[in-house]
Amino acid sequence: MKTVQVTGYGDVDKLQLVDQAIPDPKENEVLIKVKACAINNTEIWMREGAYGTGSKSGWRPEGVHFPRTPGSDIAGTIVKSGSAVDKTMIGKDVVLFPFTSSGKPGFEHISEDMSFIGSEYDGGYAEFVAWPAHLCFDMPLSDYTESSVFTVSGLTAWHMNEQIQVQPEETIMVTGSNGGVGSLNVQIASKVFGAKVIVIVGDLTLEGKMKELGATHVLSYKSDNLAEEIIQVNGGPVDSVLDVVGDALFSTSLEVLKKGGKFCTSGSAGGQKTELDFRKIYLKHITLYGSVLGTREEFKRLLQAVSEGKIKPVIDRTFPLEEAREAQLYFKKAGKLGKVVLINS
Repeated sequence: MKTVQVTGYGDVDKLQLVDQAIPDPKENEVLIKVKACAINNTEIWMREGAYGTGSKSGWRPEGVHFPRTPGSDIAGTIVKSGSAVDKTMIGKDVVLFPFTSSGKPGFEHISEDMSFIGSEYDGGYAEFVAWPAHLCFDMPLSDYTESSVFTVSGLTAWHMNEQIQVQPEETIMVTGSNGGVGSLNVQIASKVFGAKVIVIVGDLTLEGKMKELGATHVLSYKSDNLAEEIIQVNGGPVDSVLDVVGDALFSTSLEVLKKGGKFCTSGSAGGQKTELDFRKIYLKHITLYGSVLGTREEFKRLLQAVSEGKIKPVIDRTFPLEEAREAQLYFKKAGKLGKVVLINS
């Protein structure tokens, strides 16, 4: 089969298209013919070694064992099953829950042995992938490409919304709203939980599309008076912030949060380190949440909302598997709306 492998930490030249044997599923696994694999920041940061705080690493501190096939947002068809798997699973169209863990239900994502597909296991930048059968879920939509865009971004966004316990009529500010997690945060907060959403983007020509996703107000982070504009359009401070940007909007977020407000972050595309005046936290009674991925029950709730049409796929562009380098470079460009997806014919 054709596979794209990361051969070591570095730039996109570390992505190599190779031929290798199709994996044989273990007794509790199935073999999936990959139809689509959406791109996430996670496989780019894995390649760049950006998860390590002291040294380069993947999701786990011991680092990635190269070569490794990246890709975690996978949709495809089960074509073979292991000896302990019900044969009726063959032929099912599925999406893959993206990690294994020995954590108890509700705590799987924070277990010390959490291991991620595309980092600790070979992932979806390939024509086939083997994965535990119990972590394969029915596709929420009939289209492979559309179904592939919800796994990591969707699970992360859903978990963020549940963490801060979004309530109807609250105002939620969403940063990075034109990206994968951000665009889903807009939809989940507004269309599932009923909140008002203030969207922060760089390009105000996206205003119409953002409002289609559920935004009440759309503002640009390029404004010289962003905090004042946020408070003005909302008629006061906001209840919570769902952030994927990091440093670039951190001080603004704390400024516009009400007393008792919540700040939840799952990314740092605008800077991984920041300055923090602790007085802003304790004098305003602000709660900080770190968030990534989520639980299997949350994944089920996410897929149900997708299947009911409450959450729509937002796709910017597709690339063939062979153009993974070009796809990752395009992914990092500003101004996109939604996901970038690798597809197999």
